[in-house]
Amino acid sequence: METVTLASLVLIVLLLVLLGSGVWIALSLLTAGIAVFAFFVPLDPGSIVSATIWDASWNWALTALPLFVWMGEILMRSGLSSSLFRGLSPWVAGLPGGLMHVNVVGCGVMAAVSGSSAVTCATVGRMSIPELTARNYDARMIVGSLAGAGTFGLLIPPSIIMIVYGVVAQQSVARLFIAGIVPGLMLIVLFSGYIALWSRLNPDRRGDLPPRAGWGDRLRASRDLLPVVGLIVAIIGSIYAGLATPTEAASIGILGAFLLAMLNGTMTWAMFRESLMSATRISCMIAFIIACAAVLSVAVGFADIPRVAAAWVAGMGLSATGLILVLTVFFLILGCFLEGISILVLSSSVVLPMIQAAGIDPIWFGIYAVIVIECAQITPPVGFNLIVLKSMTGRGVGEIALATFPFLCLLLFSIVLIVAFPQIVTFLPDLMLNR
Repeated sequence: METVTLASLVLIVLLLVLLGSGVWIALSLLTAGIAVFAFFVPLDPGSIVSATIWDASWNWALTALPLFVWMGEILMRSGLSSSLFRGLSPWVAGLPGGLMHVNVVGCGVMAAVSGSSAVTCATVGRMSIPELTARNYDARMIVGSLAGAGTFGLLIPPSIIMIVYGVVAQQSVARLFIAGIVPGLMLIVLFSGYIALWSRLNPDRRGDLPPRAGWGDRLRASRDLLPVVGLIVAIIGSIYAGLATPTEAASIGILGAFLLAMLNGTMTWAMFRESLMSATRISCMIAFIIACAAVLSVAVGFADIPRVAAAWVAGMGLSATGLILVLTVFFLILGCFLEGISILVLSSSVVLPMIQAAGIDPIWFGIYAVIVIECAQITPPVGFNLIVLKSMTGRGVGEIALATFPFLCLLLFSIVLIVAFPQIVTFLPDLMLNR
């Protein structure tokens, strides 16, 4: 027990020092894992480390990762953001809050394309911030709704972080994708509902409302939305119907993205190279983190830390709900210093045995973890969405975080809802499994 406690303290201090000094996350995880092997595990780490990295690198579920990333890179370079604004504006113009809903619904659509929170926030922000500012919408609500809704990029499938969770937790990526649909739609309704309520309570700050569009205008505007929405439905529908694995669906997505780019006239060799290289860099970074995190997980397992931690939590007599409450605080603290994927892979070796011992459904926990990590995207000082919006608007991170606080509360409220009603998450995956 004393050895395990010492190993845990050394591991925490070493990670804090390495991450705080700016060392790459993957190298920090690898160094910490090797250190645990060297000082607390009576085994030669050489063959174990090499075998672990190899096993983590060829996992079939990871093949969907670069394909979905590439699909998002192609679509983001094909003029999708301007099409989104033109297509959504007539549909939301008549709602309380007017065009502010474009931030929420636009992020929902973009989330299903990019799979990334920061990319979703940046892409929608490029087209919505100038348009909403020109119409005198409240500046705080513009950045707050954008930062909050940008987190949909982690939850609404296809999601990059869900693929990572599926790999580290050895769960079905297809079921995780399907499990994220209803919670994602629920968050869109919650965010839009808050904007509508805020608009009613603050009529002097809601901006210049556009004229209500007729059905003809809406249908004509939908021509800009239908291709992207059709592509999203094809990807998710093929997975749910069992016609394609996530990897095969990602291949369909890339083909569709190429066709849309060609129809828009934006497909050039330069765009092809830029999208491919960007997707390669992002995918390699994530795969490197996963491989090094696997080494740390194995080292922590050999040092007996997960078993002792699980026994310690069990000794506290916490219920499953109590454990979720403790883990929520834990993830929020990590979110102040780390980005989403790092939080997930860094904590998995200790947290996953705990939830297994508590009898928590790993698919449900995956969606819960994604929502909590969404909160981490909008908490200072390292909230990525806050940093993205700081670079786009010139406002301070603290000011943006304050504007985003109501949407952070809505994310936490959504956790309460899925704890009270777990069927929100599990209904579609169970239905898919029983088909």
